[in-house]
Amino acid sequence: MVMDLDNKLSKQVEAICAERGVRLTAQRKRVFDLICASKKASSAYELLEDLKKSEPQAKPPTVYRALDFLLEQGFIHRVESTNSFISCCSCNAHKHFSQLLICDQCGNVVELQNDNLIAMLANNAEKHGFTITNHVIESHGICQSCSQN
Repeated sequence: MVMDLDNKLSKQVEAICAERGVRLTAQRKRVFDLICASKKASSAYELLEDLKKSEPQAKPPTVYRALDFLLEQGFIHRVESTNSFISCCSCNAHKHFSQLLICDQCGNVVELQNDNLIAMLANNAEKHGFTITNHVIESHGICQSCSQN
């Protein structure tokens, strides 16, 4: 089932790229697929090691260029606190804000979207004459699965 979901997401990304007139190269698609295959956030070097299994000639710039493209298109998120990457739960939304729940034990990352939270933050910022251009909301803790073990 996860494989079907990943395949569906991959097809959605291909369609969005075609609609936007941007190129989803085989390497970009492969990096995206690697990110989607993991519940945990992946670092660039972890992605490089995984990519080398199918493309032994892959180098760090290959992965970094793919990550830049995927970030720019809104297909993935950077987990700032760990300098790693996860897939975006709403690839069709070019720009949105989310909250990341990061388990400090197993490394799983869950993306949440809460428009009320974002509106509250924007409202509070506006009261101070501040315009928010980017949100990074990351909460670290222990996931339900780890807390039961």
